Amino acid sequence: MKQQTFTDMEYNCRKKKTKREEFLEIMDEIIPWDEWVQIIEPYYPNNRRGRPTIGIERMLRMYLLQIWFNLSDPATEDAIYDSYAMRKFAGIDFMTENVPDETTLCRFRHLLEENGLNKLFFDAINRVMVATGHMMKGGTIVDATIINAPSSTKNAEKSRDPEMHQTKKGNEWRFGMKCHAGVDAGSGLVHTIAVTAANVHDVVVAPKLIRKDDLVVYGDSGYVGIQNRPEIRENTHLAAIDYRINRRPHSFPQVSDNALDWERIIEHRKSSVRCKVEHVFRIIKCQFGYQKVRYRGLKKNENRLYAMFACANLYALALAERSLREA
Repeated sequence: MKQQTFTDMEYNCRKKKTKREEFLEIMDEIIPWDEWVQIIEPYYPNNRRGRPTIGIERMLRMYLLQIWFNLSDPATEDAIYDSYAMRKFAGIDFMTENVPDETTLCRFRHLLEENGLNKLFFDAINRVMVATGHMMKGGTIVDATIINAPSSTKNAEKSRDPEMHQTKKGNEWRFGMKCHAGVDAGSGLVHTIAVTAANVHDVVVAPKLIRKDDLVVYGDSGYVGIQNRPEIRENTHLAAIDYRINRRPHSFPQVSDNALDWERIIEHRKSSVRCKVEHVFRIIKCQFGYQKVRYRGLKKNENRLYAMFACANLYALALAERSLREA
């Protein structure tokens, strides 16, 4: 057991834990550190030449702090110096070492991006959840959310990100990208994601979010008519799926006050299943603060989203298990 410092003793005397510290304790417990370190190890520099490298787990912990709290590279370094909870999570002892600087973290992030390692994290988590029965099969909920991007042209290129695009949602024009997610209808856990420019329609990407063993697909009114698209009709499996898509409100017929409105009851039942997709989007946007893209280009942001959704699945599962224990 690691010897406690005077700072650790002082903080242990507190009467209350902060929400940040409680969150980090949950994530420290549920992240499969050994498995993720083994995924990174073949791509990580060895110690044969140059300065000794920093441990993979240390850098991975710093990177996860960055995406959970939506921080830049220098802000992550400053936050670890400033926050005891973050320093404790990263496992850094100021008496023997310093926090890895922002350049080291930037290089580690680029290593993950160039080799697509975050997708490997996401796939590994999902395989375990399927094997343990936490993620079910047979039904998928499809949905998409817009992530805003800076629309200003006050930069070196004097232009907006060419891979992003603008689209109109309601009466508001928005510029950015769109994150499409396929969510398990039974558990509410994300099994597939795709990233496109914001102007790509939801129904175009939907076939990529459907699993091979799905029998039912739920979606909002943006997916109306999906069963009539050529890529659906020409695929034997996709054509046989039961598409339970919410109708647009203005398409409901008028009924008398005393009549039982079965059509609205059916739509309510669809919505009660489909709403599970909003829970994981809430974690990404509210818990992790990812309401605006951090980088230029779709690939970098897609890599970040894979790590965020892998952690969101684990976090949602941890919260569900905690609720069962407290019930």
